[in-house]
Amino acid sequence: MKTLSEIRSDFPILASAVNGKPLVYLDTAATAQKPETVIRTIDSLHRTLNANIHRGIHYMAEETTARYEAAREQVRGLLNAASVREIVFTSGATQSINLVASSFGERFVREGDNLLVTEMEHHSNLVPWQFVAERKGAELRVLPFDDEGALRLDLLPGLIDERTRIVAVTQASNVLGTMPDLRRIIDLAHARGIPVLVDGCQGIVHGLTDVQALDCDFYAFSGHKLYGPTGIGVLYGKEKWLDALPPYMGGGDMVGTVTLPQGTTFAELPLKFEAGTSNYIGAIGLGAAIEYFSSLDSEWLYDHENALLERAADRLVREVDGLRIYGTVPGKSPIVSFTVEGTHPADIGMIIDKLGVAIRTGTHCAEPVMTHYGLTAMCRLSIGLYNTAEEIDTAVAAVKKAVGMLR
Repeated sequence: MKTLSEIRSDFPILASAVNGKPLVYLDTAATAQKPETVIRTIDSLHRTLNANIHRGIHYMAEETTARYEAAREQVRGLLNAASVREIVFTSGATQSINLVASSFGERFVREGDNLLVTEMEHHSNLVPWQFVAERKGAELRVLPFDDEGALRLDLLPGLIDERTRIVAVTQASNVLGTMPDLRRIIDLAHARGIPVLVDGCQGIVHGLTDVQALDCDFYAFSGHKLYGPTGIGVLYGKEKWLDALPPYMGGGDMVGTVTLPQGTTFAELPLKFEAGTSNYIGAIGLGAAIEYFSSLDSEWLYDHENALLERAADRLVREVDGLRIYGTVPGKSPIVSFTVEGTHPADIGMIIDKLGVAIRTGTHCAEPVMTHYGLTAMCRLSIGLYNTAEEIDTAVAAVKKAVGMLR
């Protein structure tokens, strides 16, 4: 197992300076930095092996295809999916969720049906379901959370019925850090024959995810949250569901045969959902990120990130007067969202940026969470595997300084 210092040396950007200060990057929930192995892989592919997949018979095309499909197997292994037929490459979790919402909605949702989401979802797991509900004349139901950030699972049985068609829920809130009891949700839904989609963007990066043990029907995540490239994502779907869904887009690579004027037959899974030129560079780069991430000890990762989470939350509350943390449920992911009385989050963010500290401010693409607390914005400090206790201390000192200036 590498030391933390060795891990940090794998990420070239961490040696950068911002405004003359050493970079303290605490915005991993927005996008994770990339290790050298991912950067080298992408660079090498562009330099030595750039050819479209699933089409050509020349060496580069066949080799790139083989590496693309090898990356699919790496994703299957990471998730413990039953088959590579259940792994669809997309442009990101947003497209993955939109794919399910569009195709599932087209096939299975009718007027008078209902769809269930939670109050803490990212917009990417809300807006697509709003589209379906509006298009189909269905009802969008919402499972709320309490002020500590815990989902009101006691209300769940009363929100699902014989007209509920799907439940969509996050694995970990990108604002509150809450990690809901997914097995309880899935078991309750399955008892009524209702499939469940899990947004795994903020969950997969902080521990092991076994989709067979979880028994979810769909699972989505983005490569750039998992120390991989941007523009690549994954949709896992149980084969029975992917078989039942119509294609999301039409074009090359997703067809079996095309005839005029009769119509088109579709390729076998998973290619039925991979229309056009896939982001093969991104998929292979994601494979390199998975290899790197999987080389780390999962227990060490959990302990390390949670120690930093506890340090950040404790010091912020003790040392910054008027600071409130949102999301205090035990077992949360390493995210600290907060406001400070008498200040605006954007002002704090701009000042500490001058001190080299990068955090996120705003609504975090989760406006219903802001509405729950009567806010328009929060500061969010999010921790990655490369962060250190010293960086947490630097960030706390920067927030203290910013608050002092603003007051």
